[in-house]
Amino acid sequence: HFKSITEPAEVGPLIAAINNYQASPVVMAALKLTPLLFCRPGELRHLEWTEVNFAEARIELPASKMKIREPHTIPLASQAIAILEELQPMTGRGKYVFPSARGASRPLSENGVRTALRTLGYTNEQISPHGFRATARTILDEILNYPVDWIEHQLAHSVKDANGRAYNRTKHLQQRKKMMQTWADYLDGLASGNVNVIPFRRTENG
Repeated sequence: HFKSITEPAEVGPLIAAINNYQASPVVMAALKLTPLLFCRPGELRHLEWTEVNFAEARIELPASKMKIREPHTIPLASQAIAILEELQPMTGRGKYVFPSARGASRPLSENGVRTALRTLGYTNEQISPHGFRATARTILDEILNYPVDWIEHQLAHSVKDANGRAYNRTKHLQQRKKMMQTWADYLDGLASGNVNVIPFRRTENG
């Protein structure tokens, strides 16, 4: 159970603080993408430029990097694309999107985003980098009203279909693409003090 913040009234100031945080471009980008992508921290830190598909606006992670040992697709909201495009001229010639300050051959330290959160004044008891997954899971379900199946697929949890077949990386991909953009827009709204949103209607097919 990783510490997380799930109340919109508390998430807003956190996102605003993240957006205003000043540090190295690599740490700033990693910190900003953490709530937007809500993937596992290790997956973000080890992200490679070859896995960023700008043409399709998505990240394509191989099975070898995933806990469930299946390929995983993360649709990119326009906000996430903008962050990656800004970072690309700085680290794009290397392997890692977020290289270590000690050498481009290694990824950002696992303490990079965590330390940034501490610098912003958030303690280990309040939020962890991994905790943003619970933030997204809770709000997308309970407030934005998205189908749990879509959310679980986006979290890269092992999901089986009606026939018992394992996770499919393309399952609900178009719906998840819209969901990720709505999520990014929602976080922007919270950061600006707007908590009024129109929930997704579960009767729709995406």
